[in-house]
Parts: sequence; C-alpha cells; structure tokens
Amino acid sequence: MTVWRRLAEIVAEHGAAALVTVQAAVGSTPRPAGTRMVVRPDGAFHGSIGGGQLEWQALAAARAAIARGKGPARLIEKVLGPDLGQCCGGRVTLAIETFDAGDAERLAALAAAEPAESRTTLLLFGAGHVGRALVLALAPLPFAIGWIDSRQDAFPAHIPANTSPIHTDDPAAEIGRALPDAFVLVMTHDHPLDLAITAEALARGFPYVGLIGSKTKRARFEKRFRALGIAAERVQTLACPIGVPQIRGKEPAVIAASVAAQLLAERERIAESAAMPVHRRASG
Repeated sequence: MTVWRRLAEIVAEHGAAALVTVQAAVGSTPRPAGTRMVVRPDGAFHGSIGGGQLEWQALAAARAAIARGKGPARLIEKVLGPDLGQCCGGRVTLAIETFDAGDAERLAALAAAEPAESRTTLLLFGAGHVGRALVLALAPLPFAIGWIDSRQDAFPAHIPANTSPIHTDDPAAEIGRALPDAFVLVMTHDHPLDLAITAEALARGFPYVGLIGSKTKRARFEKRFRALGIAAERVQTLACPIGVPQIRGKEPAVIAASVAAQLLAERERIAESAAMPVHRRASG
C-alpha cells in the first residue's frame, strides 16, 4: 500500500486521517513490525495489521484519536493472549499518528517521494464475462493490468484504477510490446485468436501464460503448438485449464476467484525464487 499517497488523499477528501503502525512485534504476531493501516474518520480503512481483536481495537483507538484532533503519537502495547484472547501469543506495540489539513503540504511531499507500489504486469486478453469478473477480483491486488479486446464497446463504463483498457484490431501484437516479466492470460471470444496469442506468448517465454479452456481444448492446442515449432518444455508450462484445480465452479465470479489465487501463488513463487541464493536455484 502506498501509505503517504493514501493519507494525502484521505486528508484532502475527509479533512483528517490516522496512521496505525506496528512499531514492534515480538514472538508470534499476525503481522511484522513496519506493517501499516490508514484509517478514515468514518472508520473505513486501507491495509491491515492482522485482523481480529487487535485490529478492531486499533481501529477504535484510531477513530478516537482523529476525533480528539491533532496531537502527539500514541503508543499502545498489547500481549495478544492475555489482553486480547488471540492465540498468536506474541506482544505488539502500535503507534497511532493523526493528520489533518495542516499536514497537507508535508503529506504531498512524502507522497511524491514514495516509491511506486510493486505490481506484476498482467496482459489480460478478452473482456467477456470472466474477464470482467477477473478485473474486479484483481482490483485490490498487486497487479497492473493491460486489458485487451478487439471488439467495439467491449469494456464496461467503470474500470478499476489498476486496469488500462486497450482496444485494438490486432490483440496479438500486444505480446511483442510486453515486458519480459509480464503475466499473460488469454480468454478471448475467438479460438483462433486464443491460439495465436497463446502461441506468441509461449514462444516469448513469459513466466506465466494461462489459457481459459478445458483439457480437450488444451490437447488440441498442443498439437498446433508442436506444428508451429514451440518447444515441448514451453508448452508444458501453459496453465490450462486455469485456476486452482480444487475449485470446480464455472460461474464467472468463481473462476475469477480461482484464477486470482493462482496468479498470486505464481507471483509469490517467482518472488521467492528470485530471492533464493543462486547456488540453491541451480540445484533445484
């Protein structure tokens, strides 16, 4: 979460805000030190310090601090077991800071200097029912989505902030413009177009390529991929059917939730692999 940008926006719109920070965490705790949550005067919040009674009480304390007006930061210490009945058992120190219109200039400067939130680029081909459901499912998640469709008026009137609609007569050409670490997900209205886009994506070697469809569709496409000369090891990396295998529902929202979970898992796997020492990656 881009904390200072969020604070600046809330202060500009609502006149005040509070920032809850896990200043220290000892033992088993829901979230580590440095975790932050931004609270509006009406109790709405962005981010999380771990949920449960700890977060509930922190929200109440933050709203009370906003109501009192600008003042010094307040520290709250909680032992999660005895104080809150949470089974984690650790100890947490929270800092609650308040901001108002007088802080607008400082918040704007902090927001301008704040690094952009790390997001994984996702090329999503197809603005049908599942595509629309998936864009909504990914709206609060760390993805920057290029949403691509060749049909006129394919996109809805309201689109999440992390999504950029791209109307083009040549969707497959977007593959050539993509960054090498982008994810690619194909679910267009046309099977030949699905084939062309997926073949291009596999040949380019993106870290995740997904294709909506059944095992039968995959088998048919695999024959075409082999005929096009795409390496077998690349074809094996294709996610098709897409989503978490244990979730079998076919409703668009269910498919979207399943695919969102798969994308998050793949994102974490890649991040963990990148953080692993080189000698361990080489040994598998």
